[in-house]
Amino acid sequence: MQDQDKTSKLWGGRFNEPTDAFVQRFTASVDFDRRLYAHDIEGSLAHASMLCRCHILSQQELEKIRTGLEEIRQEIESGNFAWSLELEDVHMNIEARLTEKIGITGKKLHTGRSRNDQVATDIRLYLRQQIDIICAEITRLQLGLVELASAEADTIMPGFTHLQTAQPVSFGHHLLAWSAMLDRDYGRLRDCRRRMNQSPLGAAALAGTTYPIDRHYTAELLGFDMPTENSLDSVSDRDFAIEFCAAASLVMTHLSRFSEELVLWTSAQFNFVRLPDRFCTGSSIMPQKKNPDVPELVRGKAGRVSGHLLSLLMLMKAQPLAYNKDNQEDKEPLFDAVDTVRDSLKAYADMVPNISANREVMYQAARRGFATATDLADYLVRKGTAFRDAHEVVGKAVAFGVEQGRDLSELSLEELQAFSSAIDEDVFKALSLEGSIAARNHIGGTAPAQVRAAVDQSLHRLRQRGQKLAHQAARVPE
Repeated sequence: MQDQDKTSKLWGGRFNEPTDAFVQRFTASVDFDRRLYAHDIEGSLAHASMLCRCHILSQQELEKIRTGLEEIRQEIESGNFAWSLELEDVHMNIEARLTEKIGITGKKLHTGRSRNDQVATDIRLYLRQQIDIICAEITRLQLGLVELASAEADTIMPGFTHLQTAQPVSFGHHLLAWSAMLDRDYGRLRDCRRRMNQSPLGAAALAGTTYPIDRHYTAELLGFDMPTENSLDSVSDRDFAIEFCAAASLVMTHLSRFSEELVLWTSAQFNFVRLPDRFCTGSSIMPQKKNPDVPELVRGKAGRVSGHLLSLLMLMKAQPLAYNKDNQEDKEPLFDAVDTVRDSLKAYADMVPNISANREVMYQAARRGFATATDLADYLVRKGTAFRDAHEVVGKAVAFGVEQGRDLSELSLEELQAFSSAIDEDVFKALSLEGSIAARNHIGGTAPAQVRAAVDQSLHRLRQRGQKLAHQAARVPE
């Protein structure tokens, strides 16, 4: 039994007793790392090509390995591959099946590499692909936001600070603020991708290998910019996973902020926007309910991704060089963070273009709360009043309006002139909602003309970005 167990383990030669059954289950990762199969096969194909180029494998052996790995890929994708817990992980399962199919040549594939550099390579290949998918979803969501902003450039709503009415803004301008957040998210993810796009393959267990390998060649085959420079760091580095989770946490924080506004805006108390029925659910007891479940769930999932970031930081904080078994714990939080941010972005990219604004409700809300008080102060400054004096005058006018239950624009000229003799008939243009937003006609301002200019610039940039992502996806191996 012992001999049988030792031969069943690809690393079993040194051991004199079988692995404890519980320990085998406890230490295995195949249940979750099998999702790396395509990247593991891709890395193995590149490694085999390099071994042949360096005369470590023959051309005939290379062809056998290629054929065997492609057959294994088809078995996995068709659901006919028998995953074995005893073989521990995705790497050993594929290698064992390859040896079963092509014999001793399959055992030669692992020449010049270790599972340490193999898994580090696989995760980078996987995460690089997922970053590209996530960036495409960010771009799709931004396009939805920008196109909706174009349609709502003239829609007036109250802008808030402290969730109190502050100044009127264009709804289109508000949507572009969301897009600006996503611009930064996109940039962080591209930076993360650039830093991680180096190949650990060939670093072997920790010190490199004695075989005459060509790491530049495998890096080129796999679409990496270059090989990593230090073998110890190559196999133990998980900065790229932590950096991704940090960027993902910010994406989810932004989506959570969007979600909070949508939850508020779809309530009966605000009634600013409507979400399509297909993105909402009802109540099992209250037939009138239409619950914004997608925004609520995304808001909740933000904490989940931030938790994964903390898990990875704690995982790495006290590890000595080089690889340690602790690092097996990197995959589940990373995989879940990838799935969560990708799916949340997809849900939003599908939902946002179908949001409809209750324009009249927004307009009437902007008329409440003295949203044009700052405009009255600016008006007085233009008439020669010092700003601090103008601020006091407007504060008194607002207090009067509160007593009367009327907005500043609803006060008569005589009532306004009681607070300042500088006020004339042209004041009502400044106090109108349309005049207020139109006056903020500068880069970054809420004037409809500026919103439309920003929309045009954003659409041009986003379409170019989409083309670049499509080109990159066609060029880089999956």
